Amino acid sequence: MPPPFGGANPLFVASRLFECARAASMLRMTQNAILVVTSLLTILLSSFHLADDVVHGFEPGGPSNYTGVMIMAVYLFATLMLAERRWAHVIVLIGSIGGAGVPYLHMMGKGLVGPRIANASGVFFWVWTLLALGVTASVSAVLAARGLWSLRRSQSR
Repeated sequence: MPPPFGGANPLFVASRLFECARAASMLRMTQNAILVVTSLLTILLSSFHLADDVVHGFEPGGPSNYTGVMIMAVYLFATLMLAERRWAHVIVLIGSIGGAGVPYLHMMGKGLVGPRIANASGVFFWVWTLLALGVTASVSAVLAARGLWSLRRSQSR
């Protein structure tokens, strides 16, 4: 049986091992980059949704909306400071699960387009924002969970 990596040449073996380690590192960087992009899209869509809720009269538009602003600020900080930090992945995971729940909450009761908003202007943008928010937040939640799992595995070694 021939030796692994096509021969006993130590330089060849070392270069193949380096390529494998580099490929694993690139995959981890790609997943983190995708997580940052999907989280930023989730934050953007959340702000559109909050503004649309105020415009359509679902939210009062007063100081109570500052809570939503602060939640988005913490989510943004965790997204931008994500570089291999467990706490940032946890915050992004929690924010993503919350963002994925927004369309579900609006679908309860009378549905996405009930009588209160059915004849309002901008209803297409409002519904599209909700659906896109659900998609990007769900993908972010999965990627954040995968990131947490890979951080846990790398720290146990």
